[in-house]
Amino acid sequence: MSNIKISVVSYLNSKPFVYGIEKSGILKNYSLELDIPSICAEKLIDNKVDIGLVPVAVIPKLKQYEILTDYCIGAIGPVGSVMLYSEVELNKIEKILLDYQSRTSVALVQVLAKKFWKINPQWIKADKNYEQQIIGSTAAVVIGDRTFSLSDKFKYQYDLAEEWNKYTSLPFVFACWVANKKLPDDFKKKFNEAARYGIENRKNLIKELKSNGNYQTDISNYLNNCISYNLDEVKRKAMTRFLNYLSETSDK
Repeated sequence: MSNIKISVVSYLNSKPFVYGIEKSGILKNYSLELDIPSICAEKLIDNKVDIGLVPVAVIPKLKQYEILTDYCIGAIGPVGSVMLYSEVELNKIEKILLDYQSRTSVALVQVLAKKFWKINPQWIKADKNYEQQIIGSTAAVVIGDRTFSLSDKFKYQYDLAEEWNKYTSLPFVFACWVANKKLPDDFKKKFNEAARYGIENRKNLIKELKSNGNYQTDISNYLNNCISYNLDEVKRKAMTRFLNYLSETSDK
């Protein structure tokens, strides 16, 4: 199989995967596209790519899928970059703006609201620059690198991974590597090795990012402590629990 198309999230948390794919020298005959999570999902669903680092909430929408690697974008506690921002407490929120870049985080906040927070806000699909509309009883879900500059701007900040852990005692998986078709076993093995290379070489990546980037966060702490990359059995259990909750709480 030649020129396998790969879509990967363009956020800081996925940089180790990009580093591994591009720098390890393990993979051949591939093309790499950097996208926001919702576009990664669309491309995999529409068969425009073969592999995607996709939000787990889209897995049930795929006619055929295989989780490819032993790695993911996950968190075992506060993640710091998947947030609900508000000027009022949860029980006073009337509207929640939903990040247009997100799939899983949007689904997660709805699961939390219905099953655990016991609130029933109006859900509004947001457009660009919607963060400016967080006022009064209108809150918003914001994900990714944009959260780094918002950490001190709102009175109430709910970390969605932390909230999930508080109620379930489980980690959370935001995205994992998924293929929408059967791929050669040799490629899958090399792809997993490339992902591992990136995770194991975060120290070199962090040096590069600090010298070349302009992130408004502690890159080392974020990539080493906030994001949990191993897709172990506990995280797989958490994924199953989340997808079951999502099925139960989705509007029929």
